[in-house]
Amino acid sequence: MPLQTFRYAACGGANMVNGFVTFTTIFHLLQPLKVVQLAGFAFEPYSIALIISSCWVFIVGFFLNKYIVFTSSNLASRIQLFRYFLSFFSNLIINYVLLKVLVTYAHIYPVLAQVIVTAIIVTISYFTQQYFTFKVKEEVIKN
Repeated sequence: MPLQTFRYAACGGANMVNGFVTFTTIFHLLQPLKVVQLAGFAFEPYSIALIISSCWVFIVGFFLNKYIVFTSSNLASRIQLFRYFLSFFSNLIINYVLLKVLVTYAHIYPVLAQVIVTAIIVTISYFTQQYFTFKVKEEVIKN
């Protein structure tokens, strides 16, 4: 197994557990409310848990990927952060839609649904981060 793949698995696994624990804790704290009113909108507790845990996981994940996993990337930090945000936001939308479908239509318990969705997102995320967010920019040789 290549070192970068191992580091991605280790850091990603740690951040996934971090996100899952955060999601589960917030979900269980908000679950008795049934509906959470926020800025005039009504949200299910699992939706709020997803949003809050995602914000935390975004910060931790970026630093783990930048400084431990994809250290050979020569893109500027601000470009990496912007690309990481695009990748993350796309994954968040996919996560929300799949979570909503599994909970609302398949009637799967929100915590179990999040585990299923996370497995899908991890696969997508690895490839977007390797080939987009933290790719190594090819040097142009001028004669």
